[in-house]
Amino acid sequence: MAEAVAEPGSVPLLAAALRAHGEAFGGAAVLAAWAPGRVNLIGEHTDYNGGFVLPMALQLGTVLVGSPTRDGTISILTTSAEADEPHGVQFPAPRHGSPLSPGQPRWANYVKGVIQHYQGGPVPGFSAVIASDIPLGGGLSSSAALEVATYTFLQQLCPDDGDLVAKALACQKAEHTFAGMPCGIMDQFISVMGKEGHALLIDCRSLETVLVPLTDASLAVLITNSNVRHTLTGSEYPTRRRQCEEAAAALGKASLRDATMAELEAARSQLGEEVYRRARHVIGEIARTAQAAQALQDRDYKTFGRLMVESHNSLRDDYEVSCPELDELVAAALEVDGVYGSRMTGGGFGGCTVTLLEAGAAESAQHHIQACGRKEKYSGTATFYLTKPSGGAKVLPL
Repeated sequence: MAEAVAEPGSVPLLAAALRAHGEAFGGAAVLAAWAPGRVNLIGEHTDYNGGFVLPMALQLGTVLVGSPTRDGTISILTTSAEADEPHGVQFPAPRHGSPLSPGQPRWANYVKGVIQHYQGGPVPGFSAVIASDIPLGGGLSSSAALEVATYTFLQQLCPDDGDLVAKALACQKAEHTFAGMPCGIMDQFISVMGKEGHALLIDCRSLETVLVPLTDASLAVLITNSNVRHTLTGSEYPTRRRQCEEAAAALGKASLRDATMAELEAARSQLGEEVYRRARHVIGEIARTAQAAQALQDRDYKTFGRLMVESHNSLRDDYEVSCPELDELVAAALEVDGVYGSRMTGGGFGGCTVTLLEAGAAESAQHHIQACGRKEKYSGTATFYLTKPSGGAKVLPL
């Protein structure tokens, strides 16, 4: 695994985590790992349908620092004020015949799940501290960053074979089995595989990836956090997933990736209106994402922006996972000169929007969005992150 120069954001995070480890456990941490959050530029709710997604890794991420211990006990502390209580947990390292199981607090389940599904091992006892600058519940994948940072830490503690795809899949399995969230593969994949200066087109059926350059200095990616929280483990996400499976089965397909709009229209009467609209979003979004990746490759930002807006409208009207706050943030961004496109990003029901715009328009876009927020019924305060595509998970040298 390549040791890397710390991302700008990971330096203060690392310092805070090291300090907290010394205070909590009395000894210095000897190992450190970092994994990024992500923003998905386009391709929403397509990953669990075998489709395409186009995320990029962020400079926001999660650090895990720690040291092996000799007593077979794992002790973990989170510095996140937003995590559910308690902020510290202790449990015995898993052994053959005595696996770990999920419980309270919820944040620890992501870590436990990765330890349980780790491909190397056996995992010894260790102490660890988690620190993150990814907003929780903001749709920027704080959960996958925690999983992948944990896995990257374990790779130093007791090395595995270094297979990156197996790493991402083990982290996804942890989220399914320990956090009860039937997510697709996108979040873990981009956190593992991200490359600086690139978005990553992921084919979620074959798991093949294509790096798409995103280094144009005249271009900026603005993330706007509505600061409206969503919890996706509610019924909405599994319901959408089930509706997609129902539509695919009715069309005689393994997944909606194999379906065309013509086939969907032909089967409309037997699907029921809601399931039809869910499938229409997914089939359209898979096609949009492939077109958008090509547009980005060609530096055709106008086309990319148009596809982002079409994606948002489809998520709002057909998939019904947007909310008034996100709709208003998108509408406000689209009023600004130099904005190519804007859409909700992440699972929905709050969280963030992503806007592609000319770098020179970034400041006026932020001012305009804030001003609109004050005028409209959206009374929240938006937070902005102007970001560039980062590299994936890495060991931080201590």
